[in-house]
Amino acid sequence: MTKKRRVILVTDGDEYAARTIQYVAANIGGRAISQSQGNPTTLTGSQIVQLILKAKNDPVFVMFDDCGLLGEGAGEIALKYVAEHAEIEVLGIIAVASKTHQTEWAKVDVSIDRFGELTEYGVDKSGLKDLELGRISGDTVYCLDQLDVPIIVGIGDIGKMARKDSVKNGCPITLKAVELILERSGYHDNQK
Repeated sequence: MTKKRRVILVTDGDEYAARTIQYVAANIGGRAISQSQGNPTTLTGSQIVQLILKAKNDPVFVMFDDCGLLGEGAGEIALKYVAEHAEIEVLGIIAVASKTHQTEWAKVDVSIDRFGELTEYGVDKSGLKDLELGRISGDTVYCLDQLDVPIIVGIGDIGKMARKDSVKNGCPITLKAVELILERSGYHDNQK
């Protein structure tokens, strides 16, 4: 039996997200699939899986984006395919908030606001605590409730949030979300 590739899924794929994810992946010794960047996602789930399987080390970060399309768009179709693939183990999902309020939302286990504080509430695009308990509004989150993953972490617009998550500042919000996913999924236990 081949060892499953351990993956973190990110529901954003714009250039800010790509720079942030590449920075964080390098910081923790993982790999980012830069070809998964796109707004919207242009690769199929099958193409993304092939890239994951070729990545040099885990965890592998993959970005998905629906570009605001309501319902199940290309990003979500690809995300579901990857998440359910037999050779992939999803460690967790970073669910990124967007402005599509009251249209698409997903349950999150925890959110991190733009000040780096954990909250049981969702957060908005700016990374500010929202009114909803345990849920986040976004444009590539429609299918997340259908997936069986260890943890879903909600954050504001990745790489932005009033520059508090910029690469120049070390992407502290995204990095904290990744560290939480690695801790909760037992990733470090499996490394020993």
